Amino acid sequence: MSLYFHKLNLRHADIAINWAGGLHHAKMAAASMFCYVNDIVLGILEILKVHRCVLYIDIDVHHGDGVEKAFYSTDRVMTVSFHRFGDFFPGTGQLEDIGVGLGENYSLNVPLNDGIDDEDFRWLFRPVIRKVMEMYEPEAVVLQSGADSLTGDRLGCFNLSIKGHADCLRFLRSFNVPLMVLGGAGYTIQNVVRCWCYETAVAIREELDDQLPDNDYHDYFGPNYTLHIDTCDMKNLNKPEKLVEMRNKLLDQICRLPHAPSVPFLTTPSITQVPARRRRKTIWMKDQSGFRLEKQN
Repeated sequence: MSLYFHKLNLRHADIAINWAGGLHHAKMAAASMFCYVNDIVLGILEILKVHRCVLYIDIDVHHGDGVEKAFYSTDRVMTVSFHRFGDFFPGTGQLEDIGVGLGENYSLNVPLNDGIDDEDFRWLFRPVIRKVMEMYEPEAVVLQSGADSLTGDRLGCFNLSIKGHADCLRFLRSFNVPLMVLGGAGYTIQNVVRCWCYETAVAIREELDDQLPDNDYHDYFGPNYTLHIDTCDMKNLNKPEKLVEMRNKLLDQICRLPHAPSVPFLTTPSITQVPARRRRKTIWMKDQSGFRLEKQN
């Protein structure tokens, strides 16, 4: 796990992906649901050894409670969770949960009802995240891209298409900030595979054919054998007026942030070695006329 975060810290990559990660429910001394260790928290702590502040975004259908709790009282990590709220595990993540102490206003929660679709999700996600990027100015972003927020998930209750889900990743890429992408939950396996395959392509800016090629698991993706899936006709229980009210409250909360966290940047521990800046060398050469040229290398 730490290898992926080291890659970002060492500036060996501008984006790293670990679909096996994203166990966002685990607490400091307790497992929760299927999460036995919170790789996200450990990874963010690693990133903070080099970067001043980190933005964590969670689009799993469940609230990212373990990560939020770990950083609830600090301004060096801002958490933003888009999730199903109500009679639904883990039952946390109200709009009013905004952090405490130094972390006040650095926890953002977007509690949603059943059936939210691509249009409404994008309408919330893009302006909220754009304002966070403007005000918070994170030096790295961690995205938990749980696929149980897709349409047709066995436990989830959202109605996002694969393209709508991946639009979050596509939007984050546009900011050119070091990005760590993690998996998470997903309980309709064929759709999880489709989603993360497509999002890997989005991450590396590649286009994929919708028709799946022949492979050993081809029969799992019938009857259409396509990469993308159709959304269902479930009712969207998110009322437009409530979404407008919630978006306005979230944007107001973000506007209360200073333009950068006030905490000092700590000295980088020796565990993570940041590459030293390469010294520029002066190379002297002669051209055909005998004049000496200077080249910086």
